[in-house]
Amino acid sequence: MGSPITTTISEHVAIVRFDDGKANALGHEAIDAFHRALDEAEEAASAVAIIGRPGRFSAGFDLNEMKQGPEASQALVRRGAELLLRLYGFPMPVVAGCTGHALAAGALILLSCDERIGIDGDTKIGLPEVAIGMPLPRFGTELARDRLTNRQFTRAALLATSYSPVEAVEAGFLDEIVADDLEETVIGRASELGSRLSKAGFRITRQNARGKMITGVMAELEADVSTFSVSGN
Repeated sequence: MGSPITTTISEHVAIVRFDDGKANALGHEAIDAFHRALDEAEEAASAVAIIGRPGRFSAGFDLNEMKQGPEASQALVRRGAELLLRLYGFPMPVVAGCTGHALAAGALILLSCDERIGIDGDTKIGLPEVAIGMPLPRFGTELARDRLTNRQFTRAALLATSYSPVEAVEAGFLDEIVADDLEETVIGRASELGSRLSKAGFRITRQNARGKMITGVMAELEADVSTFSVSGN
């Protein structure tokens, strides 16, 4: 199996496909590949489209790596937080194509993107951490607080509620769902945003809107991650 991330640049859109052939787990290799994709986007694109594999957007952090002990799990979560906050503060529009299940860190990727378009179907989206023996770190709660509706924040973050695609739109994990042609829709949306929006205006407004939160979360990241544990660690 090659890299879990492949990137192509088409009409100023960085098309980032996440496909590890399995559950699209977010491990160190995938995080490294995501950063390389974002580096490429900053060099050559004006918008980003992130698309999962059919049926699986992302199952979250790689549990095989998480179960190697507290230090290993905290190191992975720290690097995941850095990636998510980079996406959240990225200097160009980011559109996610939610191709299927998006759980835990997979759902946090959605919360980090500007527009989230999902495929209709029998899939689940949510933050199950509290139900599976983990806390939701502060960076996760702050992303959820910003992007989810007030009415659903407690149910999603504290009560580990899972949502269907339709319910995920109401909750704030997704902005819309389509019956088919997801990839075409996502790439087209990214192209439209990248062409229509001022690069400098977007970058400065992004900093104005999200910079304070990102700086605050990053300043406390070590303390935040130090409280993280997997049940049994």
